[in-house]
Amino acid sequence: QVQLVESGGGLVQAGGSLRLSCAASGRTFSNYAMGWFRQAPGKEREFVAAISRLGVSTYYTDSVKGRFTIARDNAKNTVYLQMNNLKPEDTAVYYCAGGRGPRARSDSNEYGYWGQGTQVTVSS
Repeated sequence: QVQLVESGGGLVQAGGSLRLSCAASGRTFSNYAMGWFRQAPGKEREFVAAISRLGVSTYYTDSVKGRFTIARDNAKNTVYLQMNNLKPEDTAVYYCAGGRGPRARSDSNEYGYWGQGTQVTVSS
């Protein structure tokens, strides 16, 4: 049974930083891409970042490029999202997602497993 457990969310002022972590279990972590998505109140879930199975390729939505960094440690079965220069519009529940294959993708249908989410709130 695949499990994804996020941590690291919280309240931060605009311009601040947070690092989200997602610990995975239940399958061979290094065989699959991982992604981060977010959902703000009243909005649909949107893609944030993805990383290929060995971390060679990364992919970001335009609004976070240059501010967010996705990384993974396959020895620890963990994927990270470093978020810098946070803005109030980054406020959302952030979800870790486990890919169906090895390549980094932005389509949520390419992900078969989801964490419970962690709240990120950025105050102005």
